[in-house]
Amino acid sequence: MGGNRVYCQITKSIRVSVKTTFLEKQSSPRESYFVWAYQIKIENLGNAKVQLLNRKWSITDADGQTQIVKGPGVVGEQPFIQPGGTFEYTSGTPLKTPSGLMVGVYEMADSQGIEFDVNVPAFSLDSPYQKVKLN
Repeated sequence: MGGNRVYCQITKSIRVSVKTTFLEKQSSPRESYFVWAYQIKIENLGNAKVQLLNRKWSITDADGQTQIVKGPGVVGEQPFIQPGGTFEYTSGTPLKTPSGLMVGVYEMADSQGIEFDVNVPAFSLDSPYQKVKLN
């Protein structure tokens, strides 16, 4: 199913891991409404504190429609992550198609206030409904 796959990417000693789950109960395939949760773990592998300032997501559905979502922080927070520390959160996204792709960037700042981008690996949103192909 691809449900338990973990996607990882390291940028400038920040490791971002993503795990996705298709939310069957919140989805309504008949109405072309499909919902996923994604769990994100951000690990600071470096030796200086960092802060997550902003996020930017690019979410593309199976029809090739892309929406850009950006804003301050994640889940209402702009967390500081200590050296060796982690920050984890869960969020979700709905799509009109049974599969899609997400990729993102976190804008972070180091302890001197110098901003840098951390890539969130591209991850696929898969559901059991995408297998049905109509010819």
